[in-house]
Amino acid sequence: MKIESPKDLVPKFFDKTAQTYDIVVNLTTFGKDKYWKKEILKKIPPSETILDLACGTGILTLQIAEQFPNAQIIGIDVTESYLNIAKKKLKSHHKISFLKQDAEKLDLTQKFDCIVSSYIPKYCNSIDLITSCINHLKPHGKIILHDFTCPENKIVLALWNIYFVILNIIGYFVPNWRNVFVNLPKLIRTTRWLDDYEENIKKQGLQTERQSLTWNCSTILTGIKKV
Repeated sequence: MKIESPKDLVPKFFDKTAQTYDIVVNLTTFGKDKYWKKEILKKIPPSETILDLACGTGILTLQIAEQFPNAQIIGIDVTESYLNIAKKKLKSHHKISFLKQDAEKLDLTQKFDCIVSSYIPKYCNSIDLITSCINHLKPHGKIILHDFTCPENKIVLALWNIYFVILNIIGYFVPNWRNVFVNLPKLIRTTRWLDDYEENIKKQGLQTERQSLTWNCSTILTGIKKV
């Protein structure tokens, strides 16, 4: 019997959720998604080329474009419905393009000053994703990865668990999101994405830095290419 990998959850989570993603991610994070993305933006250095992995509906891509209006920006995602929304949302930004590709198997003809992604690490193999990023990163380039982490504080963790129980119940009334509300907390509890990615980024010779956010409910991991 095949063991389901985190990446197998991607089509289950996202095939039918594109139209409501923006509002759901804002509501279910109590608006913290906006704060987390602002923290990601602070870490992006002045760049001529920026790659947004798993760009989804283009929430972060749009903010990057507003902060770096002269940069060439490429958004990558594997879900066509999400890319279609991103394209409509950012159609006025002529220096942005969107491509359907697997982040672990990137095949682009250029390298980037900065590669950034929110919510992708937990789904991917850290070795494959980091190798893919390194192959598309300029000397002195920067990788910025953000995702959920399981809080360590006992009180926060108790509240976190209660919250996901409530989301599980809500999932009965929003069937397109049912799989997400049921399986996402399990994935967050079991993933070692932060340690795995930091280890593999360091193996590639990059300097790393962590920033814990919102009582350790999410974390930003950055890696800077020294050569």
